[in-house]
Amino acid sequence: MKVSEFAALSGAKILMDEYEDREIACGYTCDLLSHVMGRGQADMAWITVQTHMNVIAVAALLDFACVIVPEKLPVDPAIVAKADEEGIVMLASEKTAYELVEILSKNGVPSAKKG
Repeated sequence: MKVSEFAALSGAKILMDEYEDREIACGYTCDLLSHVMGRGQADMAWITVQTHMNVIAVAALLDFACVIVPEKLPVDPAIVAKADEEGIVMLASEKTAYELVEILSKNGVPSAKKG
């Protein structure tokens, strides 16, 4: 599933104007950065309530396809700008993390493999 397809299915808003429409290889939801770093995989969709610069650093380091922020949580424009600079697509959604995982799963996106 491409990032744009996920956005269309979930109603999530892509926060940047231009982006590479990457294929999502797997999905993961977690808010503990060290845990994500140990389990993250290239082309992963990461669902997190965290919205600070370290999220972008982890996503860029591991070459994630996108970062999805659930529950209408605000994302500072500086964070979006940094994500854009690093080539990480950020999405914002009104849905809960659980609902977003369900959409990924029902559309054939597997869970990230355990570290």
